[in-house]
Amino acid sequence: MRVMVIVKASEQSEAGVMPSEDMLVAMGQFNEELVKAGVMLAGEGLRDSSKGKRVRFLPGKREVIDGPFAETKELVAGFWLLQVNSMDEAVEWIKRAPFPEDDDTTIEIRQVSEMEDFHCAATAAVREQEEQLRAQLTPGS
Repeated sequence: MRVMVIVKASEQSEAGVMPSEDMLVAMGQFNEELVKAGVMLAGEGLRDSSKGKRVRFLPGKREVIDGPFAETKELVAGFWLLQVNSMDEAVEWIKRAPFPEDDDTTIEIRQVSEMEDFHCAATAAVREQEEQLRAQLTPGS
Protein backbone atom coordinates (compact mmCIF):
# COMPACT_ATOMS: atom_id res chain seq x y z
CA MET A 1 0.00 0.00 0.00
CA ARG A 2 1.09 3.54 -0.64
CA VAL A 3 0.68 6.21 2.01
CA MET A 4 1.13 9.96 1.96
CA VAL A 5 2.84 11.20 5.09
CA ILE A 6 1.89 14.84 5.57
CA VAL A 7 4.02 17.08 7.76
CA LYS A 8 1.84 19.87 9.09
CA ALA A 9 3.13 23.43 9.08
CA SER A 10 4.26 25.18 12.24
CA GLU A 11 4.64 28.83 13.15
CA GLN A 12 8.35 28.48 12.33
CA SER A 13 7.83 26.89 8.91
CA GLU A 14 5.18 29.49 8.03
CA ALA A 15 7.58 32.24 9.09
CA GLY A 16 10.05 30.89 6.51
CA VAL A 17 12.49 29.64 9.15
CA MET A 18 14.69 27.03 7.48
CA PRO A 19 15.83 23.92 9.34
CA SER A 20 19.25 23.92 10.96
CA GLU A 21 22.17 22.08 9.41
CA ASP A 22 21.88 19.42 12.13
CA MET A 23 18.22 18.91 11.30
CA LEU A 24 18.97 18.63 7.57
CA VAL A 25 21.69 16.06 8.26
CA ALA A 26 19.42 14.03 10.55
CA MET A 27 16.55 14.16 8.04
CA GLY A 28 18.94 13.15 5.26
CA GLN A 29 20.02 10.13 7.29
CA PHE A 30 16.39 9.20 7.98
CA ASN A 31 15.52 9.55 4.29
CA GLU A 32 18.52 7.37 3.44
CA GLU A 33 17.16 4.65 5.76
CA LEU A 34 13.78 4.88 4.03
CA VAL A 35 15.40 4.60 0.59
CA LYS A 36 17.66 1.68 1.59
CA ALA A 37 14.62 -0.15 2.99
CA GLY A 38 12.80 0.38 -0.34
CA VAL A 39 10.02 2.29 1.40
CA MET A 40 10.45 5.87 0.16
CA LEU A 41 8.94 6.76 -3.21
CA ALA A 42 9.20 10.55 -2.84
CA GLY A 43 9.65 13.22 -0.21
CA GLU A 44 9.96 16.98 -0.18
CA GLY A 45 9.68 20.00 2.06
CA LEU A 46 7.44 22.85 0.98
CA ARG A 47 8.04 26.58 1.15
CA ASP A 48 5.82 28.67 3.41
CA SER A 49 2.33 29.55 2.22
CA SER A 50 3.23 33.21 1.57
CA LYS A 51 4.87 31.89 -1.61
CA GLY A 52 1.83 29.81 -2.58
CA LYS A 53 -1.50 30.23 -4.27
CA ARG A 54 -4.86 28.50 -4.06
CA VAL A 55 -7.33 28.01 -6.85
CA ARG A 56 -10.91 27.92 -5.61
CA PHE A 57 -13.44 26.24 -7.88
CA LEU A 58 -16.74 28.09 -7.78
CA PRO A 59 -19.79 27.58 -9.99
CA GLY A 60 -18.81 28.99 -13.36
CA LYS A 61 -15.46 30.47 -12.36
CA ARG A 62 -12.05 29.92 -10.80
CA GLU A 63 -10.79 32.21 -8.05
CA VAL A 64 -7.03 32.56 -7.41
CA ILE A 65 -6.08 33.35 -3.82
CA ASP A 66 -2.56 34.49 -2.96
CA GLY A 67 -0.85 33.26 0.20
CA PRO A 68 -0.14 33.45 3.03
CA PHE A 69 -3.02 31.40 4.33
CA ALA A 70 -4.52 31.45 7.82
CA GLU A 71 -4.83 28.41 10.08
CA THR A 72 -1.20 27.29 10.14
CA LYS A 73 -2.15 23.97 11.73
CA GLU A 74 -4.12 23.07 8.58
CA LEU A 75 -1.25 23.75 6.17
CA VAL A 76 1.24 21.26 4.77
CA ALA A 77 4.98 21.89 5.23
CA GLY A 78 6.27 18.72 3.58
CA PHE A 79 5.52 15.14 2.67
CA TRP A 80 6.77 11.65 2.06
CA LEU A 81 5.20 9.12 -0.27
CA LEU A 82 5.92 5.66 1.14
CA GLN A 83 5.32 2.11 -0.06
CA VAL A 84 4.59 -0.01 3.01
CA ASN A 85 2.83 -3.25 3.89
CA SER A 86 0.47 -1.69 6.42
CA MET A 87 -0.54 1.50 8.17
CA ASP A 88 1.20 0.17 11.28
CA GLU A 89 4.47 -0.08 9.35
CA ALA A 90 4.08 3.52 8.17
CA VAL A 91 3.46 4.65 11.76
CA GLU A 92 6.57 2.82 12.98
CA TRP A 93 8.73 4.49 10.32
CA ILE A 94 7.38 7.96 11.07
CA LYS A 95 7.81 7.56 14.82
CA ARG A 96 11.55 7.36 14.02
CA ALA A 97 11.58 10.66 12.08
CA PRO A 98 14.10 13.10 13.59
CA PHE A 99 11.78 15.91 14.62
CA PRO A 100 13.04 17.85 17.68
CA GLU A 101 11.61 16.74 21.01
CA ASP A 102 10.75 20.34 21.93
CA ASP A 103 8.94 20.99 18.65
CA ASP A 104 5.16 20.64 18.33
CA THR A 105 5.09 18.76 15.01
CA THR A 106 2.03 16.94 13.73
CA ILE A 107 2.32 14.22 11.12
CA GLU A 108 -0.70 12.84 9.28
CA ILE A 109 -0.56 9.50 7.45
CA ARG A 110 -3.18 8.77 4.80
CA GLN A 111 -3.55 5.82 2.47
CA VAL A 112 -3.33 6.69 -1.23
CA SER A 113 -6.36 5.63 -3.26
CA GLU A 114 -5.64 2.96 -5.82
CA MET A 115 -7.63 2.39 -9.01
CA GLU A 116 -9.44 -0.61 -7.51
CA ASP A 117 -10.82 1.68 -4.78
CA PHE A 118 -13.01 3.37 -7.38
CA HIS A 119 -14.98 0.18 -8.09
CA CYS A 120 -17.39 0.38 -11.03
CA ALA A 121 -16.41 3.97 -11.93
CA ALA A 122 -13.01 2.63 -12.97
CA THR A 123 -14.01 1.25 -16.36
CA ALA A 124 -11.57 -0.63 -18.59
CA ALA A 125 -10.91 2.60 -20.52
CA VAL A 126 -10.22 4.54 -17.32
CA ARG A 127 -7.87 1.80 -16.08
CA GLU A 128 -6.01 1.72 -19.42
CA GLN A 129 -5.55 5.49 -19.36
CA GLU A 130 -4.23 5.31 -15.79
CA GLU A 131 -1.74 2.57 -16.72
CA GLN A 132 -0.50 4.57 -19.72
CA LEU A 133 -0.03 7.70 -17.63
CA ARG A 134 1.83 5.81 -14.89
CA ALA A 135 4.12 4.25 -17.51
CA GLN A 136 4.99 7.73 -18.76
CA LEU A 137 5.84 8.85 -15.22
CA THR A 138 8.17 5.93 -14.56
CA PRO A 139 11.81 6.80 -15.30
CA GLY A 140 13.33 4.68 -18.06
CA SER A 141 9.96 3.89 -19.67
